[in-house]
Amino acid sequence: MVRHAQSVPPRLGEPDDDQRPLRPEGLEAAEALADRLVEHAPAAVLSSPQLRAVQTVRPAAAALGLDVITWPELREWEPGLLPSADWEARYTWSWDHPALAHGSGESLDALTARAGRALARIASEYPDATVLVGSHGTFLSRALIAAGRGVDWDFCRAMPMPAVHEITL
Repeated sequence: MVRHAQSVPPRLGEPDDDQRPLRPEGLEAAEALADRLVEHAPAAVLSSPQLRAVQTVRPAAAALGLDVITWPELREWEPGLLPSADWEARYTWSWDHPALAHGSGESLDALTARAGRALARIASEYPDATVLVGSHGTFLSRALIAAGRGVDWDFCRAMPMPAVHEITL
């Protein structure tokens, strides 16, 4: 699983944009990462439908001669919060209270369940195969939790862009 490379930041006070792209240095990082990802010989390349995740795995998919297949369940956490200057305090609160959601947003426990279902679907549709998955930091952290790894907010907050984590199912 790959966390997307450096993206254009969201606009404060406005809903996040699914078409928010990678920055030029993020596009360069995605190109540089492709050889490392290709070494794993994935049978498929899946991604969140959000542009920054697709752009991160697209160079590897192209090198493999594969299409990027988007799955909506691989999208980033939908916290019910507008991007704001105090996002870190709000995320910290959410990690301290994972069963609770902001307004009509998704709780972190709900995200963990969604990530677990996505992992189960990958295992079902691609048994005994390596699959490259492009997604996002909070999603990836909660997928690691769903896979039984001890991940916390400090881990999530410190995750670089891009980041690669292997999950064996």
